[in-house]
Amino acid sequence: VQLQASGGRLVQPGGSLRLSCAASGGSLGDYSIGWFRQSPGKEREGVSCVRRIYEQKYYSKSAKGRFTISGDRAKNTVFLQMNNLKPEDTGIYYCAASRFGLIASSWPQTSQYHYWGQGTQVTVSS
Repeated sequence: VQLQASGGRLVQPGGSLRLSCAASGGSLGDYSIGWFRQSPGKEREGVSCVRRIYEQKYYSKSAKGRFTISGDRAKNTVFLQMNNLKPEDTGIYYCAASRFGLIASSWPQTSQYHYWGQGTQVTVSS
């Protein structure tokens, strides 16, 4: 499966963005889809994950309450709605697909994912 992440841009603190992860060559409903963020000088960290589009959803501590992950099976796309954005949310956001049905302890681990998109830049700054 090939993944294409989009939707990143410059936004002011407190603003909102919706990122999209569109898939081709496979159905996202067959995978666990994760969103990861990589900030300068930091390791890639898990932000959110949804298992097989309509099953369990997971969020990092920093994302919980502000971000919502969702999927549209007909569009074969997973979205990450990000509200109340903060400067520390700045980074390149990647979506990734895992053939595993990921659980709470495994979804944040990059090694659990088999396919990666190219990333989209999110900058939160005034």
